[in-house]
Amino acid sequence: MEKTDVVLIGAGIMSATLGALLRQLQPDWTVSVFERLDAAAAESSDPWNNAGTGHSALCELNYSPQNADGSVDVSKAIDINERFQVSRQFWASAVDAGVLGDPSRFINPIPHVSFVHGADNVEYLRKRYEALAPHPLFRGMEFIDSPDEFAKRLPLMAKGRDFSDPIALNWTDGGTDIDFGALTKQLLAYVGYSGGEIAFGTEVRDLDKQSDGSWNVTVRNLRTYRSRTINAKFVFVGAGGGALPLLQKSGIKEAKGFGGFPISGQFLRSTNPDLIAAHEAKVYGKAAVGAPPMSVPHLDTRVINGKKGLLFGPYAGWTPKFLKDGSNADLFKSIKPNNIGSLVGVGLTEMGLTKYLISELLKSQNGKVGVLEEFLPRADGRDWELITAGQRVQVIRRKGAGGVLEFGTAVISAQDGSIAGLLGASPGASTCVTAMLDVMQRCFPREYADWTPQLQQMIPSLGQKLSENQALFQEVWDWTNKTLKLDEVSATTQEDALGFAQVR
Repeated sequence: MEKTDVVLIGAGIMSATLGALLRQLQPDWTVSVFERLDAAAAESSDPWNNAGTGHSALCELNYSPQNADGSVDVSKAIDINERFQVSRQFWASAVDAGVLGDPSRFINPIPHVSFVHGADNVEYLRKRYEALAPHPLFRGMEFIDSPDEFAKRLPLMAKGRDFSDPIALNWTDGGTDIDFGALTKQLLAYVGYSGGEIAFGTEVRDLDKQSDGSWNVTVRNLRTYRSRTINAKFVFVGAGGGALPLLQKSGIKEAKGFGGFPISGQFLRSTNPDLIAAHEAKVYGKAAVGAPPMSVPHLDTRVINGKKGLLFGPYAGWTPKFLKDGSNADLFKSIKPNNIGSLVGVGLTEMGLTKYLISELLKSQNGKVGVLEEFLPRADGRDWELITAGQRVQVIRRKGAGGVLEFGTAVISAQDGSIAGLLGASPGASTCVTAMLDVMQRCFPREYADWTPQLQQMIPSLGQKLSENQALFQEVWDWTNKTLKLDEVSATTQEDALGFAQVR
């Protein structure tokens, strides 16, 4: 029987990150990657299947909710920004080490902007600004409620707008656009170049725990239909929507009670080069009442294969598939005696989400363009094409006799550390390094202690909070800006940091 130290299931950003980390930290370990599709990053990590925002909570309003007393809770925004800074440091160190190539192929500077209209929302955004702008991780944020300044910065969004309806922006120049597909491919190329096995068109069919704690992983070549079994000391399930069924097959008790709720998405992608050229920002609004956090509307500048693009969305939909090219039986096959209570409990408590999804499914093309008009008052449907984005399988976790629906990312690992997997969606890819460090700490506690000095060279802030160490934050910010070729925005950020800017 074939043997390997590590099996990574799925060729997305999570497996690629973990594989690249392990190849650097433990080069004597053998690593095998199995992907059922014929290419890397072809599901959720594909650049057109996500917004590529580089979720750092600079513009995503769902990470800074308003409390009942009117105050704004920014604790989640700070936490997510901290985790994104870890990713930035790892990517910069990987560029310095030659693990990654030209950073402009996967990361580019772009302003991150929060946008609201209506008097109450403007007041909310002002409070959000006042809570975040003094914070070291959010320095340089501006509050803008001047129609003239709005039109200067977002001319496409200003055309035809009735400014008698108050508007406001939180504007941060230090944001990024990330092509997670290109990043994934570069990381996997390193895994392969450094001696790892990468097998495409190969589906994992079964996981069988052995008495010595290892796993027999049965895989099938989808071209030749030949099967083989590989014995692995450790298995990571980074298969996106396919992770839950595989973790259920493993039989580990830690996966019991978990369910998945699939939500599909669509974007409008601009076909008009004049529109694409006229907008340069990632602009996020507020989610509709009852909408899941992943459905926050945004007008996004993208840079994919060196070419600028523009998309708007997402529009939520529903399908029982767990993967974009999965089976309509995926959801029903995932229902087990140990999670049916969780699923039923969520079905009874999430009626608002159900109503929202039904309304989204009933939207026509003209209806979708109508939503876009909130951002672009003169939107013309002829300038846009509808594309289908990736599937997101939201986590359903057992709670009491029922369950609760979560819109985050969850790591599941066996008590003995022999297998781990990742469930959920946003912020997902943007915090992939933190998630994989979590997996490594859980599953390789002895080795992790030995790896820590090298990890601290890769990620200088490891084990510290940048929000509590402004000097260290400045150091890693300057380094990552320069190495990732983002330093053209650092001067603006520095100037704004001298005082909190309010443009009225």
